[in-house]
Amino acid sequence: MVFKVGLLGLGTVGTGTAKILLDAARRHPLLETLEIHKVGVRSLDKPRAVDLPEACLTTDLEAIVTDPDIDIVVEVIGGLEPARSLILEAIEDGKHVVTANKAVISRYGNEIAEAAKKAGVYVLYEAAVGGGIPVIQPLQQALGVNRIETVTGIINGTTNYILTRMESEGGDFAPILDDAQKLGYAEADPTADVDGLDAADKIAILASIAFGGKIRREDVFTEGIRNVSASDVNYAKTLGFVIKLLAIAKRNDDSDTTIQLRVHPTLVPLNHPLASVNDVNNAVLVEGDPIGRVMLYGPGAGEGPTASAIVSDVMAIAATLHMESPAEEKLPNPLLSNAYSDYKTISPMEDLESRFYLRLMVKDKPGVIGHLGDIFGQHGLSLESLVQIGLQDNLAELVIVTHEVKEGDFQKALEILKASSADVDSIASVLRVLG
Repeated sequence: MVFKVGLLGLGTVGTGTAKILLDAARRHPLLETLEIHKVGVRSLDKPRAVDLPEACLTTDLEAIVTDPDIDIVVEVIGGLEPARSLILEAIEDGKHVVTANKAVISRYGNEIAEAAKKAGVYVLYEAAVGGGIPVIQPLQQALGVNRIETVTGIINGTTNYILTRMESEGGDFAPILDDAQKLGYAEADPTADVDGLDAADKIAILASIAFGGKIRREDVFTEGIRNVSASDVNYAKTLGFVIKLLAIAKRNDDSDTTIQLRVHPTLVPLNHPLASVNDVNNAVLVEGDPIGRVMLYGPGAGEGPTASAIVSDVMAIAATLHMESPAEEKLPNPLLSNAYSDYKTISPMEDLESRFYLRLMVKDKPGVIGHLGDIFGQHGLSLESLVQIGLQDNLAELVIVTHEVKEGDFQKALEILKASSADVDSIASVLRVLG
């Protein structure tokens, strides 16, 4: 039995996918049952890094998703449209779909899952999170027997590369971002990466699977790394931390419906497993009962790793189709499909508890630190450490780390600090600290 594949897109990831499908030798024997039938491209004249017959190529993407000979559609064009519409059209035409599109899945995953359920087809998206790291399938299957409590990830390679270089070189954000763009690690428009939007897409997907419910993408609190300075990175190191952009999904105590969901730069203790995840690598740390703590680590992007995840999904569908017979139900393998009925409630940020790192410039005069202590005390903030870094132009630079406190209480105290112009010159930086 041979299954025909329609490939939407032949960019970096599409090329990697085609290379694997065209070279099945010394790989899983199921790959020999997969055949590239059509490939959708923008231009027929562009040079290709993979050898495909000219008859396979077309600029008519819609013709691929409606082609009666195609069994599985692989979408790797990216972006919201026309990717979403093409996926839905393929589903309506009875085709199984594999996609690497985290933006579409995080925003329209519920719509797509319902359409797939109705049509009796599979939609798989292992490559949408973590590149080549198997994380979605483990959450659905191997770890699915656990009560998942927390999923914490470094799931954007660009920001991790920038923060790693800031830590190792002592450089500032802007010039390292510029260098990352020149090296191809960051896009010409880096907004989705450095503002945390890409990581927010991915943690929304992981949270939906880990906690078994729908997620509204707009409910994910998102803060990027643009305001992280070389001084913050250096002071964090002095205090025994490294700064990482973390994506966090956490079950609230004794609740099956309410979770915490956020993305923000975070001070991570140097002895924490995620502290040593550097450069463009990704990692996802899963904590649950009874398994305890498991970390999945590896390359988070790139032609080979992402293509590996895509083809593994294609192969999983092929394996399931081999097992089906006409008399069986359309979806005999529930581990390959998600269709949740209820939305999860996301806790407001102001209700969450965290430790905080605060760097501020204060007037160099008697009583200032006492006044700061009064402000913190009025809002229930207890200080873990307070260090005066130095003096400049009659201003003292202070670095403060708090004990765990409610976000709302900390933000109220922060507003009062900002208004205390007699004592406080400026708030240089505020970051959360992993507990």
